Formats: sequence, C-alpha cells, structure tokens
Amino acid sequence: MSRLLDGLAPRIVEEDGSFRTKMLGIAAGMTDVIAMGRGDPDFHTPAHIAEAAKAAIDANEHHYTGPTGLPALRKAIAADLAAQYGLDYDADEIVVTAGVQESIMLLMLALVRQGDEVLITSPRFTTYDTAVHLCGGVPVPVPTYEKDDFALDPDEIEARITPRTRMFVLVTPNNPTGAVTPPDAIRRIAEIAIRHDILIVADEIYARMIYAPNEHLSIATLPGMRERTITLNGFSKTYAMTGWRVGYVAAPADFLERLVETRHTLSINTCTISQHAALAALTGPQEPIEAMLAEYRERRDWLMTALTEAGFTYGHPGGAFYFYVNIAGTGMEAPQFCEALLRETGVMVFPGTMFGDDSRDYIRVGYVQPLPVIQEAMGRIQRFVAERKDAA
Repeated sequence: MSRLLDGLAPRIVEEDGSFRTKMLGIAAGMTDVIAMGRGDPDFHTPAHIAEAAKAAIDANEHHYTGPTGLPALRKAIAADLAAQYGLDYDADEIVVTAGVQESIMLLMLALVRQGDEVLITSPRFTTYDTAVHLCGGVPVPVPTYEKDDFALDPDEIEARITPRTRMFVLVTPNNPTGAVTPPDAIRRIAEIAIRHDILIVADEIYARMIYAPNEHLSIATLPGMRERTITLNGFSKTYAMTGWRVGYVAAPADFLERLVETRHTLSINTCTISQHAALAALTGPQEPIEAMLAEYRERRDWLMTALTEAGFTYGHPGGAFYFYVNIAGTGMEAPQFCEALLRETGVMVFPGTMFGDDSRDYIRVGYVQPLPVIQEAMGRIQRFVAERKDAA
C-alpha cells in the first residue's frame, strides 16, 4: 500500500466503479459497438452556439468572470426560467456553475451537516450519494416502482423523514428511469416539505425534455416553497452541451450570497467561453432544440413498441431520454445480462445497480443514437434474448 493511499481521509470512501470500467474495457477491444447506455446526446451543439464561442475567443473573452457568472447570462437564465417554468428569480439569484455536478457539490457543502440525512429520488444519479458522503451526511433512497411508472409516491418520502432529515432531492424527469412525477404529487411533496420543515433540491436538468401528455411542475412556484427550494438546471442535455460544462443554481439571494466564496474556491468561475456559448443558447434560435426534442420523441415511441414486442416491461418514460427496462424475465441478473449482451452482440447498456438499485432486475437503455442505429441495437437484443430462451 502506498503512503498516499494509507493517508486517505475517511471522507473518501471506496466507490464501486469497477463494473463500468470493466464494460468500457470490454468495449475498447471490440468493433461495431452500439452504446445504448450513455447519457450524452448524440446531436452536435447547435451551430449558432458554437459560433458564439468562436466569436468570444476572437474578442479575447478568455479571462476570469465573477464567480457567479456573466451578468448577461444570469439575466438570460432568470428570464428563461420565468418563460419556461413560471419560476420567479432575479439575476442576482442565479449562480453559474461548471455543470450541475458542481452545483450539487456546492449545495451539499453549504447545507449538509455531520449526520444529516438527505432523501434522494431512487433509482438515482449517484453523484448525490458521493457529495452527501463527502459532506458527512447520510443518503437515504426514496424508492420508486415500475407499477407507478417510477413516479414518486409522496407517502414513500414522508415515511422516511426522521428528526435528522435535512432535505429531499427531487429529480424529475428522472435519470435513469425517465419518470415524470405528476403535478398533483409535486403539490403533495410541497405540503410534506412545509409540514416537516425540510429543504428541497429540485434537479430539473431534463425539464425541457417532457413528452405530452406528461407535465412538469417546478416545485419552487408553489406557495411557501420558494424560500426553501434550490432549483438546479443547465445546458448539457437540452442544448447538447455536455462538454461545455455550464449549469446553474437558482435560489433566494440572501442564501446565494453566502455561497460565493465557496463557489470561487471550487473553480473560480465557469469557463468564460462556455458562458458566452450558453448565452447564445438562451437568446438565439430555439428551432434546433425543438428539432432535437422531436427526434427524441420519435425514437422513444419506436422503442416503446419494440421493447414491448420483445417481451420487456418498463416504466412509462415521460421525459429525458431513458428507458428503465425490466429484464427479470430473461432469468439473468442485470450485471450478468449487460456483460453477456456486450460480449455477444456489441450492444452496451448499463445495469440498474449502477444507479443505486439493489433489485438487479433493471437496465438503463438510452436513445441517444440515430433511429436506424437504435433499430439495429434492438434487433441484436431481440436475437440475444431469443437464443437464450431457445437454449433453455
């Protein structure tokens, strides 16, 4: 054991990234791999956004900004939140971060005390677990179920509230399930938060990616919730800007003022060039975004039929670009299924165990590939499953 490893602080716990690493290692040695598990849009960042970044470079806009972000960008974000979701924030109630990842860490540093319990929609994006652990807190999963299309049941939240509960992380639409928690449930969650005096972190990174007739309701718009809610959003998914790393926090100004130095410590400011690109994303033409959303819907609708015809079940994906697929009928556990599928067909999907799911019955299937590629992948999956049934 190296001296450095022996010197690790207790807050650094061993994370199980071994299965992901194993899958990527297998894929690296193969040709014709179709990645159906990833969460990175296959579309290019729209041209006008990239052009704005190039213009910023040419204009020598490559020095520090203030830690809260470009004033024009924060003003545009506030306007967009009002227009899209009815959220009422001023520019000084926005902090631009290096993706929502940094937003998550910033908030946990600011709010989680030793021993605090943080309730988290589950299955879940496990970055929240890591951030809560690093800050001395205890993640508490709030399960969702296929029978409910993986939408949150407010009773499941209330049943897990204890004197140590600090906050609830509300993620809708959800990763990895694609579930949209309906407005009536959001209203009940707000009532629970007020009744038990807990805070809400509303992760709305997929909120533009909603498929009718599903509806998104931002919880901070409800009576009594603005003062206890932090809204997170960003540009990665909607604008196909994952690598640009621009997210943001929206919350009351008196709270955000106390976070400025901590945010400065983490990364000083979000990449200046990326901020100019993000400003163009909000203020420029939205037709490319509508075209991407239409394509996602076409892929989703095709996959719903194909998965059903293949004998799989899943929760209705009301948003984002994922299916959470039940593969228990194959007789294989999810990690085993994913590894065998990759080795034998070249289709890579990820097990629910990578998203905090202990059931071992589910896989995440994304549709961030062109439809013909998705169709080829589904053909391989169907043959894979049929061969196992025949062998049995």
